[in-house]
Amino acid sequence: MLEKILKDFVKYAKDRKLFIEGIVAADEKNILFRHHFIPEQARNIYSHTKSYMSTAVGIAIGEGIIALDTKLVDLFKECVSPDADARLSKITLKNLLTMSSGFGQPYLMGSDRRQGKGMPDYFEYMMSLPMEYEPGERFVYSTTDSILAGRMIEQAAGQRLGEYLYHHMFSKLGQGWPMWENDPMGHPIGGGGLFMTLTDMIKLGQLYLADGVWNGERIVDSNWIKEATTKQIDTVPVEDKEIWWCGYGYQFWMSPYPKAYRADGLYGQVTTVLPEKGILIAVQCPENGDFEKVKQALHEYVFMQI
Repeated sequence: MLEKILKDFVKYAKDRKLFIEGIVAADEKNILFRHHFIPEQARNIYSHTKSYMSTAVGIAIGEGIIALDTKLVDLFKECVSPDADARLSKITLKNLLTMSSGFGQPYLMGSDRRQGKGMPDYFEYMMSLPMEYEPGERFVYSTTDSILAGRMIEQAAGQRLGEYLYHHMFSKLGQGWPMWENDPMGHPIGGGGLFMTLTDMIKLGQLYLADGVWNGERIVDSNWIKEATTKQIDTVPVEDKEIWWCGYGYQFWMSPYPKAYRADGLYGQVTTVLPEKGILIAVQCPENGDFEKVKQALHEYVFMQI
């Protein structure tokens, strides 16, 4: 049944000339269906990267080197000005993972970074900005929260984020050393800029489907898998009919299907995990397309049919 649903979707996508590069369905061990509309290649998966950074947090918590209630300033005391906003001292790792730091603006998104905002030190830049809310008060989607969370892992682990993930996950999942955008100081962007093929990108979803175990080896604690993919904070819909804004975990979005969640990158670099079905569906799409049409088609002709 799954194969027929996805073959019908591929035909629909071709007939409607939807902008999509590839679609894959898999369980925790095997690829069940694959179709590439163009030859597969490593591409920028944008904010899908955030879910990889989140996994690094889960691994670090499992190692006991950091905790959800660890405060940002406790790891960077020397970087905080005496006259900084007092609310800075309250920001925890959990606040950053749930996009509720309190800065209140979407800082250091891709367009900002391309314009040179925050140069040359993103951390120093963020520590100089005003805060609008108490940490934990409100969800505001912002790559800067992911960047700061990634920096906390680096500080706790004594390694750059890419190195930490390579030793603990990339090498074990057979993903090699992926190309990854760094900030001007050489720190991997915790919220974006990771390059992967669709075949490699889905491995994160497979790891989560397998409750954190890969080839018999525990990579990340099962408690983290559950917590990271459970709604931790409410999200405000972009518009009344936007069904995809239905809560946020720890750098994972909730999806409008039973217990479903997704790693979601700009323009359509998305892995949606359906735990009750034991499968995931992942797509990659080009920057010059209309992902809203692809998303609606996936909703109607794939997810609602499975």
